[in-house]
Amino acid sequence: MKIAIIAREKTMERCTAKGCFRAFNNREDSFCDYGEDVELASFMNDGGEFDHKIQKLIDLGVDTVHISTCIRGKNENYEEMAEQLSEYFNIVGYTHGSVEGKARRAVFLDKKSGSWK
Repeated sequence: MKIAIIAREKTMERCTAKGCFRAFNNREDSFCDYGEDVELASFMNDGGEFDHKIQKLIDLGVDTVHISTCIRGKNENYEEMAEQLSEYFNIVGYTHGSVEGKARRAVFLDKKSGSWK
């Protein structure tokens, strides 16, 4: 299984991604149900040509996208982003910390279709 993490571009200006990678490497928080056979195929930010990035994730064979905790906490379009990505991937709406979060609960969506529009 291949997964990707999408982090918030503005946060990445100062973030080392320590929380996301700690959770993934230790199989904690949003990664607690994964075994050793999971591959972190991409770690990217939400800026730039987002449709191009989606196509690259499809080309990589990514099954599941984790939307970072920083996006959940600071992006007002978090739910819309999750919905858009769920057209092509299973969505886990956080990386580390609580499922409940400080401001909103993480979303979990199953993939809706198998093709790129």
